[in-house]
Amino acid sequence: MPTTDKSGKSNVSFTEQEALQFHQQGRPGKLEITPTKPMATQRDLSLAYSPGVAVPVLAIAEDPSRAFDYTTRGNLVAVISNGTAILGLGNLGALASKPVMEGKAVLFKRFADVDSIDLEVDTEDVDAFVNAVRYLGPSFGGINLEDIKAPDCFIIEQRLRELMDIPVFHDDQHGTAIIAVAGLINAMHLTGRTPADTRIVCNGAGAAGIACIELAKAMGVPHDNIILCDTKGVIYKGRTEGMNQWKSAHAVETEARSLYDALKGADVFLGVSVKGALTEDMLRVMAPNPVIFAMANPDPEITPEEAHRVRDDAIVATGRSDYPNQVNNVLGFPYIFRGALDVQATTINDAMKVACAEALAKLAREEVPDEVAAAYRGSRPKFGPEYIIPVPFDPRLISTIPPAVAQAAMDTGVARRPIVDMEAYHHQLSARRDPVAGTLQRIFSKVRQQPKRVVFAEGEEEPVIRAAASFVAQGLGEAILIGREDEIREAAIGAGIDIERAGISVHNARLSNRNSDYAEFLYGRLQRRGYLQRDCQRLVNNDRNYWGAIMVARGDADAMVTGLTRNYSVALDTVRNVIDTKPGHRVIGVSLALCRGRTVLVADTAVIDMPTSEELADIAEEAAHVARRLGYEPRVAMLAYSTFGHPRGERSEKVIEAVKILDRRRVDFEYDGEMGADVALNMDKMGAYPFCRLTGPANVLIMPAFHSASISTKMLQELGGSTVIGPLLVGLDKPVQILPIGAKDSDIVNMAAIAAYNVT
Repeated sequence: MPTTDKSGKSNVSFTEQEALQFHQQGRPGKLEITPTKPMATQRDLSLAYSPGVAVPVLAIAEDPSRAFDYTTRGNLVAVISNGTAILGLGNLGALASKPVMEGKAVLFKRFADVDSIDLEVDTEDVDAFVNAVRYLGPSFGGINLEDIKAPDCFIIEQRLRELMDIPVFHDDQHGTAIIAVAGLINAMHLTGRTPADTRIVCNGAGAAGIACIELAKAMGVPHDNIILCDTKGVIYKGRTEGMNQWKSAHAVETEARSLYDALKGADVFLGVSVKGALTEDMLRVMAPNPVIFAMANPDPEITPEEAHRVRDDAIVATGRSDYPNQVNNVLGFPYIFRGALDVQATTINDAMKVACAEALAKLAREEVPDEVAAAYRGSRPKFGPEYIIPVPFDPRLISTIPPAVAQAAMDTGVARRPIVDMEAYHHQLSARRDPVAGTLQRIFSKVRQQPKRVVFAEGEEEPVIRAAASFVAQGLGEAILIGREDEIREAAIGAGIDIERAGISVHNARLSNRNSDYAEFLYGRLQRRGYLQRDCQRLVNNDRNYWGAIMVARGDADAMVTGLTRNYSVALDTVRNVIDTKPGHRVIGVSLALCRGRTVLVADTAVIDMPTSEELADIAEEAAHVARRLGYEPRVAMLAYSTFGHPRGERSEKVIEAVKILDRRRVDFEYDGEMGADVALNMDKMGAYPFCRLTGPANVLIMPAFHSASISTKMLQELGGSTVIGPLLVGLDKPVQILPIGAKDSDIVNMAAIAAYNVT
């Protein structure tokens, strides 16, 4: 996502021409509609439209709730604007707002897998706008209002909420409020405040400002503890100038008449106004440890540099991504609608908003993974004054916020379809955000039932230490770090991890009482391969992969993960010097590719360079076994550049012979070949060969050579938008997984879990 603030300005440098080309190139705009059902045959069309469509029509007519089962309604949000308050650009009309509304729809899909359609309503008449939208209810599961000027936005949202039985949410109001309150919760936590004793001054009495103080009151800040200000000063009881019903609702008894007066002794400043509205003199009169939310765009009411120049005890948040603590609406609206849609909520109420804010606040207090650190250019943020709000790139948002919102909807009685199994719902959400998650979830669940002792061989590396801590925290088992204890502890301190508290074990090969025993074990294996006893002692003392592999081989640990700092082939050679091939198996690499909801295993992607026919048959059996271990019923395609004899070639002959070998072995899974990848993955193309024994698209692809397997999976990952896990090392007598060099801590955890699960 580009780091763009609500004004439309960006902290990423680009020219106007580049921005125009981005929106113009290829298909103009940012959205397209893609069917989710096959539309290739006459039968497909008959089912999709006439006469097959009559069946769900009649079902919905009989029971309107079935629309959520048979149509897109349950995952479809309308993003609607009349363009009267576009970003920070003003009233430019409905048509000019379309690029923004398309962008909003893209964010819905990108962050929460919510389908969205933008609708631009060309009227500034409130009654006409309401009438245009109110009748759209049957089409959508929710309405997101956007860029509508105040006070029209208040009237429009309130009337539509009364008229419609689906969530209506004006994000410019509530989105800003929810994220700001999430930050406020953590700021109060850091400064020892509670809602009941916190004094807030809000400058800006438009849609966002009023929404901020309403939500602050909903979470427990007393009415009299909040002073609202506008361009004419404090909104106090008895004031008549520039007032309306929304401002009057927040008027208080106070002697203060200016923003400066209101800020004397105040704990919190909420700014949704203009650049420079908060001066250094005003900041000086605030209470100790003041909390500043300067959210004016593109320039805040006061910059963090200006604030800290006079108050080094201040906690500062802005709306900009180039400062810490960005108040960014994308942290809220996609996930709020995700939770609301999933329980078919009739509205988004205050309890759901508070639940979102509290879940965001809690997430910011948790340890930060690599994906978030990457957004900070590698500097890993820790909960504190400069990290009180999560960042939009945090992959945990999808599985954290919607469950909190959904639970609040159920607790307050606005959910039409309550979620029975919240744990399963968490897993489903993870799968929406990351296609790997659905596949890995089965592995993680199984490992939690039978936790394992996993060796993390490169124990002095900070990503490995973080991964080990996460492995233990997730209940996957015991983590054993190999390395020098002092180096590990120093790296752990840098990562903000307490080794003892995290429950991590440390093994130093040189100091271990198993040293001589392990050296003797290794010498027994390698003495007839040219190794002297002192060679084996040196390897045990100095090579963590040898030590870790011997731990696993001797039963002192259950599995091992390595490779962060070693080439795959080097690490594999070391491991194979210690651990034998499992009887009846062959050591190979299997990569797991996930793309657009389809999961495909590819083999061999790591070990055998130019396999013979016999080896290809072995690879097929091994990969089919892995597929079953991962929960898939294998349909194996033996790939080649030819398909069933055309064109013939020497390399294809090997594949043809491998199929014959599988025939003779009478294996218990579907397989066929030789065939091209397009035929293997496309049932329509496979239909040209009615004799093909596969009953569906292949989900296991056996490549004719290592190089084709490795090249294709890497191209698929880089060009095809796929997620690729692996290669998974299978066929060893003890489970070991080898990482790609430079893997992130989340990748390390995944591979450690796979090692513990033992896919062989």
